[in-house]
Amino acid sequence: MLILLLLVGVYVGWNIGANDTANCMGIPVGSGLISYRKMVYLVAIFVVLGALFQSHQVMETIGKSVAVSPLNMKAVFIAMLSAGIFVTAATFFKVPVSTSQAIVGGVIGAALGMGSKVNIGQVVTIVEVWVLNPPMTALISFFLYHLLAFFLKRVRLVFLWDRILSYLVIASGGYVAFSLGANTVGTSVGPLAALGIDKTWLALLAGVAVSAGTLTYGKKVTETVGKGITSLDPLSAVAAQLSAAGAVNFFASVGIPVSTSQAIVGAVIGVGLVKGAKTVSLRKITKIVIGWIASPTAAALFAFGLYKGFEVIGFF
Repeated sequence: MLILLLLVGVYVGWNIGANDTANCMGIPVGSGLISYRKMVYLVAIFVVLGALFQSHQVMETIGKSVAVSPLNMKAVFIAMLSAGIFVTAATFFKVPVSTSQAIVGGVIGAALGMGSKVNIGQVVTIVEVWVLNPPMTALISFFLYHLLAFFLKRVRLVFLWDRILSYLVIASGGYVAFSLGANTVGTSVGPLAALGIDKTWLALLAGVAVSAGTLTYGKKVTETVGKGITSLDPLSAVAAQLSAAGAVNFFASVGIPVSTSQAIVGAVIGVGLVKGAKTVSLRKITKIVIGWIASPTAAALFAFGLYKGFEVIGFF
C-alpha cells in the first residue's frame, strides 16, 4: 500500500507539472521572451526549491486540518488518485484547473467515504481564500503594471529597457515556480505527510515529479494561459507573474492551499484590463472558471463514490 501511495503521489506531482507549469511559463513563453525548453529547466529548479524550503505548512493543513480524523492509507490513496484523474482530464482539454482544489475535494470526499467528519471551519476558510484569490491578484497586477511602467519609462535607452524587462520576466517566472513548489506541491503530498512520511523526502519526490510533468506534457495548458486570455507584452508579463507569485507565496507561508492557476489567471486579467476590457477573452475565462468549480466538486464526489465502491467489492 505504501508503494501505491508513493506512486499516486508521483502521479499527482506529474499532473501539477503538466497543468500548473503554465502558471510559471505561460506568460513569458506566450509573450515570446523565452523558449519553452529554457523555461522548463528554470521552473524545475525553483519548484524543487520551493517544495523543499516552504511547503511544510501547507502539508500540515491538508494532512491534518481538513478532516477531523486523520485519513487512513486507503482514503489517502483514493483522495490523491481522484484529484490526479480530474487534473489529467483538464490538462488534456487544455484547461488550467487547480490541483490544490482537486486535492482538497478529494480529501473531503475520501474523509466522508471512510465515515470521518470534515472540519467545516477550515474548509470555509480555504474556499473564502479561493474566491478572494483571482480578484485580489487582478487588482494587484493592474496597479503594479502602472507602477513598473512609471519607473521603467524613466529608462531612456531602448536596449537597456529591453534587457531590464527580459531579466524581470525570467526572475518573476522563477518566483512563480518557487511559489508553486511551496504551495501546490505541499498540497499534493499533504495527505501522505499525515501518515508520518518524512516531509523533506516527500517535498523532494513531489518536486521531481512536477519537473517531469513539466518536461513531458506541460505545453498544452501553457498555450491557453500565455495566449488564450489576452495578448501580453513583457511589462504585462512581469506585473502578472509578480502579483500571482506574491499572493501564492503569502498563503503558503500561513498554510492555506490556494490555486496558482487562479492567481495567475486573475493577474493576467488585471494587466489585460489596463488595455481595456475588450482585450480580455470572456469565453476563455468562462471555460476556466467552470473548470475551477468542477474540479473540487467532481474530485470530492468521485473520491466518495470510489471509496464506497471499493468497500462494496471488498477491495479494502
